Amino acid sequence: MRPPGFIWSARRSTQCYVLILAVTLVAVMLRAPRLRQRPMHTDEAVHAEKFRLLLEEGTYTYDPNEYHGPTLNYLTLIPAWLTSAQKLTEITEFTLRIVPVFFGLVLIVLLVPAARGLGLGAATCAALLAAVSPAMVFYSRYYIQETLLVCFTFGVIVTGYRYAQGRNVLWILLTGVFLGLMHASKETCVVAVGSMALALLLAHRLGPALAVVKATRRSDLVICLAAAALVSALFHSSFLSNPSGVVDSARTYLTYVDRAGSNDVHIHPWYYYLKMLVCFKSGDGPFWSEGLIVLLAAVGFVVALRAKGSAGTSCALVRFVAFYTLMMTVIYSAIPYKTPWCVLGFLHGMILLAGVGAVALIGWAPKGLPRLVTLGLLTAGLVHLIWQSYLCNYVYYADNRNPYVYAHTTEDVFHVVERVEEMAMAHPDGHRMHVQVICPKHDYWPLPWYLRHFEKDSIDWLDQVVDGQPSAPLIIASDKVEAALSNKLYTSTPLENRQLYLYLFEQRPYYMWLRPKVKLFGFVRKDLWESAQRVTRPTTRPETKEVK
Repeated sequence: MRPPGFIWSARRSTQCYVLILAVTLVAVMLRAPRLRQRPMHTDEAVHAEKFRLLLEEGTYTYDPNEYHGPTLNYLTLIPAWLTSAQKLTEITEFTLRIVPVFFGLVLIVLLVPAARGLGLGAATCAALLAAVSPAMVFYSRYYIQETLLVCFTFGVIVTGYRYAQGRNVLWILLTGVFLGLMHASKETCVVAVGSMALALLLAHRLGPALAVVKATRRSDLVICLAAAALVSALFHSSFLSNPSGVVDSARTYLTYVDRAGSNDVHIHPWYYYLKMLVCFKSGDGPFWSEGLIVLLAAVGFVVALRAKGSAGTSCALVRFVAFYTLMMTVIYSAIPYKTPWCVLGFLHGMILLAGVGAVALIGWAPKGLPRLVTLGLLTAGLVHLIWQSYLCNYVYYADNRNPYVYAHTTEDVFHVVERVEEMAMAHPDGHRMHVQVICPKHDYWPLPWYLRHFEKDSIDWLDQVVDGQPSAPLIIASDKVEAALSNKLYTSTPLENRQLYLYLFEQRPYYMWLRPKVKLFGFVRKDLWESAQRVTRPTTRPETKEVK
């Protein structure tokens, strides 16, 4: 007969697991709606094009210079197959973005096997904070690798902890699988792995850390490393169809070391991430802050250093998470090359510590009014996070006043596509209509995603105006080539071949913003414009594009 304490503990565990699963439903409600609402970011569109090759042609080749790892592309095949999609034209933003949404939810569910190590209350609080954190929600709806990387990293931590508890070979096998998935997701996995190694040393000090390693059976360690190598190699080699991808997965670090210090566009000061999390306000936009999480994480860090462990809690795991989070924060802050989604790596660690900190604050407060006040303040902070998540994802989703919006496509892109589609409807060739897109350095993304319904060979994607090349009836061009394009249309083209072009975007100022600082003009041949007026809708005549 089991002792009463076991039954009580089992009931508490069950309640914790049920609460975590309930919180996961809250996370679904914040992440899943309106996945098609936000314009596609340039990076999302580039990954979508990479996925097109895999979906339509069955080919994927790992590129050590760009695009990161292959897991995002291969895992997107699952929702594509579930919707019976065979071409990119049958894919929507929902199909793509549901992949990071799913792994954002798995990130929360993984707290179930970690609950006893963190503490049942701390795991529940961490699940709630992960579910409503504006940054976690925003980038869980973003078709990039970051959420997958954070999920697989936490998978390594959870399964590694569970293996340490009972030396069950299944857990060490899963640790290896998650390690392989980390490496196959993004090159920055080395930062997380390095932080784990340092955290292991700091949390246990050198002697106990070596004891932990020695206690690991060699056969189990071989299983772990073999599983990691196999999973990574399968993905990078495109499941053995491109063996050189395995070598490229190591060679890629030469590219990223060089890029980390030489790309001025993404160079930011050391406090960039912390300022974004704690205090951000741009213009007349709202005040943004996940300071509650940062503050509670600081409390959790103190608790981790002082903790002696309790029933159902692993002092070692909490300390490990504390030092892991510290290392991740320091390393990412020190690296000059910064993009906002990289904040997820150490923000998730902060969330785990914040769960510990929240439980500690409640426990420290005397019963009665002080504890009620503490609970009230924590609840108010939680509501503020939920409100920010709503604003972040459903109001300011493409607005630079949102701290997590970074060089994002503006909603003008929808009007650009609408006008192009109107012209295609009026043209006898439809989506085979000849179109030219001219932007220096091929800075026209994400237009290939939005014009994916056009025949592939019907669009010329150019980085400069080409004299002597026939002009298409519809031209989208950067303002940087406007003068050269005007010269071609009205000066260098022989008079007998010259056509009259009108502005595609009819209302002043006749241009659209693709992204901040990236301006597009549209030009349409007069005969096509007149046909479109008969097919679509009556409107005022746009001004003629003339050059004096």
